Amino acid sequence: MPYKDKEIEKMYFSISEVAKQFNVAASLIRFWESEFDILKPRKTQKGNRLYSKKDIENFRLIYHLVKEKGYTLDGAKKKLKEGIGENTNNHAEIISKLKNIRQFLQTMYNEL
Repeated sequence: MPYKDKEIEKMYFSISEVAKQFNVAASLIRFWESEFDILKPRKTQKGNRLYSKKDIENFRLIYHLVKEKGYTLDGAKKKLKEGIGENTNNHAEIISKLKNIRQFLQTMYNEL
């Protein structure tokens, strides 16, 4: 019974899970893989992509730069090569956490 308290943590996620998490098409993820060197998921023998938490964080950073900050792909690549710095990375993380809080609060409100 001691294992019941511990939650099993996933190490890898499929492309469909990542797409659902960011509400984007899987084709966008595959496209960004070809554009950004930092996106390198593992592939199974069948060619299925497996994304680690680091891959997802890298995708989150690119998503933040392109979709939320409005960078072009070239601009995002340049920003990544220059070194993002803690400020941009922290900003993306804060936005993600705030979205999760908002979703939680919306769920609570709907249940009232």
